Amino acid sequence: MKTQQSIDFFSVLNNRHSVRHYDPSYKIPHEEMLQMLTEATKAPSSINLQPWRFVVIDEHKERLKDLVRFNHSQLETASAMILILGDMNHFDYADEIFTAAVDQNVMPQDVKDYYMKSLPETFKQMTEQKIRENTLIDGGLVAMQLMLVAKAHGYDTNPIGGFERKEVLQTLGVDTERYVPIMLVSIGKAANPAHDSVRLPIERVVSWNKADQVVGQSPANTK
Repeated sequence: MKTQQSIDFFSVLNNRHSVRHYDPSYKIPHEEMLQMLTEATKAPSSINLQPWRFVVIDEHKERLKDLVRFNHSQLETASAMILILGDMNHFDYADEIFTAAVDQNVMPQDVKDYYMKSLPETFKQMTEQKIRENTLIDGGLVAMQLMLVAKAHGYDTNPIGGFERKEVLQTLGVDTERYVPIMLVSIGKAANPAHDSVRLPIERVVSWNKADQVVGQSPANTK
């Protein structure tokens, strides 16, 4: 696998931008794609249950042509489209994850025993909507991590939310009852340099929870 050395985090952070046009001739090596996905899964998740799942579409992308709405350029030119899913039944993997953690001495046995005793009832009491919300949060974390990892490897990405979600799952043979589509991420070598973008001033989006200030209130209206 390709190893990245001396990558400056802030360079990656500041130079990551959404790219919609890629070099269609460039193919990401299979081993490097696996490495990037492995690095992305270092992202945090609730109780470390890692509900994310990935479907890499690097061949026959044309199957999605009618399902990605206004994102045809990414579909046609990217090395791959990565569908990020959330597994609504991710607790099924709890014993496997916690057993591995105990074996690798990163979790005491008594902590694993506590989780395996308490979590089934916790999940049983959670509504489907609550499980979905938690899964979407964790999926967003791994998606952002994937885009930063890709940039560190010299690739560009674009997160895509505009697609026919149920139809994409059906086309790819994914269980629509168990898996929640979170987003598509296009990845490849940019055909042209990405253009910069702007962000709101930090003062517009941060509140210090002062007693006399309403959260979200415009600074101009604060005392």
